[in-house]
Amino acid sequence: MYKLIVSDLDETLLSRDGSISNENIAAIKAASEKGVKFVPNTGRGFASVQPLLKKLSLFQKPDEFVISYNGGAIIENQDNRVLQTNEMTYEEAKGVFDITSQYPHNDTHVYTLNKLYIYNPREEDLAYLKPRHVEYKIMTDKDFSIFKNEKIMKVITMNPDEKALHPVHDKVMTAFDNQLNASYSSGMYAEFNHLSTDKGTASLELAESLGIKKDEVLALGDNSNDLPMLRKVGMPVVVSNGTDEAKSIAKYVTKNNYKTGVAEAIHKFVLD
Repeated sequence: MYKLIVSDLDETLLSRDGSISNENIAAIKAASEKGVKFVPNTGRGFASVQPLLKKLSLFQKPDEFVISYNGGAIIENQDNRVLQTNEMTYEEAKGVFDITSQYPHNDTHVYTLNKLYIYNPREEDLAYLKPRHVEYKIMTDKDFSIFKNEKIMKVITMNPDEKALHPVHDKVMTAFDNQLNASYSSGMYAEFNHLSTDKGTASLELAESLGIKKDEVLALGDNSNDLPMLRKVGMPVVVSNGTDEAKSIAKYVTKNNYKTGVAEAIHKFVLD
């Protein structure tokens, strides 16, 4: 019996336009009514997840949770109470920014615990963020000292051509001797977190706090930032539009994509 479902959002639960199908909503609500916890596990900040929580009837609920920033924060939905953070050091975040901001065709996101800042924004990026209810502030210069007293959860760089991200990713990882957690997402982001921060570690930490064993956790994902989550839980599920790498470690690949793949998995492993 699975007691906890952790799910990636973009291109797993949500369509490419940021919407969620009625089938996915209904399946999640049915699982919740059975006492199964459904926890969004996303690279995004928890503020942007609030409209989705309303659709899932999880908004402002006690003992319901969101995992944000690729595992960088665990949040209880009631009052958005921060239970745990695992942020980057200032030196790590500044070092990544100093490299990514050198690339004029990329933009860079700096996520603090409560805000997103974007340097050199691309229109494609802003268009992607809009339907996902992501609020941000534009950085007009490279003065990174504004974050000196902030909790910096992650730094990411964006280009609509994922191949253009590879040299940036490699330069960052070489500079840090691979001592960061790096991943790709949505076909246009390269993401950098503190080395010990990932979706899987946060999932198991939350599960343990709830008295749930890892074999009682079902995870849903599609991309490389989901791999630690998929590797560490009892039932890793990948939607049909997932990457080949993600599918290679899944115990089940859904027949359907992000439109109804989550509902398919919930019916197969929780409801039916």
